[in-house]
Amino acid sequence: MKYDIIRLSACPEKTEQMAAWFAEKWGYPKDVYLESMEAAVRREGAVPEWYAAVDDGRIVGGLGVIENDFHERKDLAPNVCAVYTEPDCRGQGIAGALLARVAEDMKNEGIPTLYLLTNHENFYERYGWRFFTLAQGDGEETPARLYVKTTE
Repeated sequence: MKYDIIRLSACPEKTEQMAAWFAEKWGYPKDVYLESMEAAVRREGAVPEWYAAVDDGRIVGGLGVIENDFHERKDLAPNVCAVYTEPDCRGQGIAGALLARVAEDMKNEGIPTLYLLTNHENFYERYGWRFFTLAQGDGEETPARLYVKTTE
């Protein structure tokens, strides 16, 4: 598979497509993504930012960087969020490539540390993330794992 990783702020024409894709994958209203993505396009700061892996016009993976991924630890920011790879494209390194790209870009933006809230175990460690603490997600019954990655 040949795919390109695009950064939304560099490809604002992809805003609608990316917002619809993330909304479909995560079940949140498209407007939630559009608001964040429009802020990314305005480039008022390094965060928020959104990324997609695109193969022949099809989004096959993506993730975002936002201040807080809806958890109690507002002091731990920014957060990588909405990491997703299409099921038929998994196992091909797409998530790893997206995570590497975002770490490099955020390093270049002067952001030394990233956080990520997930219920997955033994996935993000492969890409240099380490378990940091448990954090309660908004509206969740049980805490999730909060990972940290140093970009420097």
